This record gives sequence, C-alpha cells and structure tokens, in this order.
Amino acid sequence: MKLLRPPKEKKLPVVLSRQEVQGILGCVHTPIYRACLTTIYSCGLRLSEGIFLHPCDVDSGRMLLRVRGKGNKDRYVPLPQRTLEQLRQVWATHRSRTWLFPALTPHSLPYSLEHNVGPITPSTLQRAFGRALKQSGVRKAAHVHSLRHSMATHLLEAGVNLRIIQSILGHATPTTTALYTHLTHQVRESVKTPINELMNGL
Repeated sequence: MKLLRPPKEKKLPVVLSRQEVQGILGCVHTPIYRACLTTIYSCGLRLSEGIFLHPCDVDSGRMLLRVRGKGNKDRYVPLPQRTLEQLRQVWATHRSRTWLFPALTPHSLPYSLEHNVGPITPSTLQRAFGRALKQSGVRKAAHVHSLRHSMATHLLEAGVNLRIIQSILGHATPTTTALYTHLTHQVRESVKTPINELMNGL
C-alpha cells in the first residue's frame, strides 16, 4: 500500500520595497560586499551567480553583464550605470583579473589575491546581509535571494513585460516568473474596489 505524501508547501517569497532595499544596502559597510549585493539586486541574480562573476563578464560598451546561470546556461542582463560605477570603484581597490568580488581573508586582501583564495563565499555574503538587515531596522525574514525576488517585483510594478523579466532572471518557463504577478502593488490595488463592493449591503 502506497502512502500519499502531502504536497510540498509553497510559500510566497519575501519582497522588499525599494526603500527597504536602499536602507539595507546602505548598512553594508564593506565595499566588496555592498557592490556584490547591489549587483545581485539590480541585475536580478541568484547568490551563486553574483559571487562567481569575473571582470570579463562586464560589457560596459553595451551595458550588459554576462551571467553563468543554472545548467551552464549563459545569459546577458542589463547593467545599470550606477551599478557599473560601483563595480569600477570596488575593482580599482583590488584589480583582480579572476574575480569581480575576491574573498576577504584574515590574512588581508593582497594575500587572498596572491594565493587565489577565490571569490567571497555564500555564507560570508549571507552574514553580511543579515547584519545589514538587522541594522536597517527592516522587520522582514529576508535573505540575499530576497533581493532577486524584490527586483523582479519592482520591474513588474514599473510595467516591464513578464517575458523580458523571465529572460533577465534566467527562468526556463514563464510559469516560475508568473509567481511575481501575485506580489505587485498594482495587483493588490486592483482587487480592492471589487472586494469592497462585494461587501456592500451586507
């Protein structure tokens, strides 16, 4: 006899407002961490996609960023001017030819570069985000991936086509991207009047 397993619970992701994103990133005091988190948000990246970026992935001529996504599928995403400026500033502090965001070790950044320690680790970036979240006063159960969710939602609210957002995020099907339609301010506002009208006369 086969036992029926209950379906996996699907929770909506945590979405931060633009002001909350700005407040959190403003509390990240280490330039490399702040630049990496800013890039993850502004380009809609997964955590692993952000930390493994190389300097050669930045195409400043076309204002694009090459991203190595799931299944070794590369994609290009738009690179905002302010993000490019921040990347240039942080790269000028280390000039690594291998990593855009090299690891900061107790032995110093020069040691990390000399011995090719690698990029910053996921756990290190998560901790940096967690500290900034606490300092910012934002009371949401957010994590680094919340930046990606928030960016997608903010683009939808700005009127960007869902298929374009699907391409930026690297989703294989529009079904995954459609999740964000449930999170937008416009969707929530659009149902207020009909719902209130249902209650008229009750």
